[in-house]
Amino acid sequence: MQDNEFNEQPSPEPCDAPPEPCKTPLDSYKTVCAKLGLTMCVFYICRILNGIIAGLIGGFSGMSDSSPGLYLLHVAVTVVLNYIVPITFAITVFRSLEHHGGKFRALYKKPKRLARAFGNFPAMYGLGFGMALLTLLASLLISKVSGGQSIVEDLFKPVTLEPSTNIVNVLTMVVLIVVIAPVFEEFLVRGIIYDALKPYGCGIAVIISSILFGLMHGSLYMLFYTTALGFALAYVRYATDSLFVVTILHSIINSVGAGMLLISSLAEITDGENKLVNTVLSVYILAMLILIVVGVIAFARKIPVIRKYKIENAWTEVGAGKKMALFFLSAPVIIMIIFAVDEHLNNRLLGLIIR
Repeated sequence: MQDNEFNEQPSPEPCDAPPEPCKTPLDSYKTVCAKLGLTMCVFYICRILNGIIAGLIGGFSGMSDSSPGLYLLHVAVTVVLNYIVPITFAITVFRSLEHHGGKFRALYKKPKRLARAFGNFPAMYGLGFGMALLTLLASLLISKVSGGQSIVEDLFKPVTLEPSTNIVNVLTMVVLIVVIAPVFEEFLVRGIIYDALKPYGCGIAVIISSILFGLMHGSLYMLFYTTALGFALAYVRYATDSLFVVTILHSIINSVGAGMLLISSLAEITDGENKLVNTVLSVYILAMLILIVVGVIAFARKIPVIRKYKIENAWTEVGAGKKMALFFLSAPVIIMIIFAVDEHLNNRLLGLIIR
């Protein structure tokens, strides 16, 4: 097996043999696909409940207009419904604690050549946000071709965090973005979900976990670049066999946007009169643009190496195409896709049902 030059890490140990010997690998894989679909269905149902509860919590109206107490309450509900409940369900259905001997500590082991693993950040950032820029250009083109129809503009509208003059709410959002989201999302996607798929081929684990990661972010604008970022993070997860690196990388990526939110909120609080804050904001925006350009170049330089590298496949009896087909043809996954499509359509199908 070749060295993983993309992440400059020694290749991990071969993937485990398919579990449950009383079943054929194909039957076991179908079961895993069904469990993945159920887990994601729970995730989307929790998201719907979170939206309903948000509307009931004292007329919650978002970060900018809510009192700190109200906003903290909403964030707490979000953490419980969007993260804790789906993760608890996934741990239960996949028996993850049993698989890891009752402890998840081994998932966060520090890999060798840690600094080199973190050195992939520019390429990952360039891949993800280069894709985001392409999505933005595509959305502008679609909007122009459609004649500026409101539904098209709404579906492909860029997702941004508006600055707020409420510093407590801003700091709460920064903690959510930089700490809470990376820890929980990596544990669910690159931890539980990836590990459940790994015995059937590390490649299929990388691909499916990346797709699910993209779908979890709930908008057409974010779908493509979060899937690309998910692929890069899953690739590093495979190369290092550790959640430690990918969690930190995820946090660093999110911190770029969080920093922008924090500085722009400070500018909002000072009504744009603080020259130092405005200067820092301008420099930060320029640094973000430079980082994207450098990142795109860094990723482009890695493409020849990536093309030569092959992820090990422990289950070769069934091809990758058939594995993907079996996944998407699983009944719970089909239901999950309906939930995902509806969320990416801003819950228009759900709205018709409620009416």
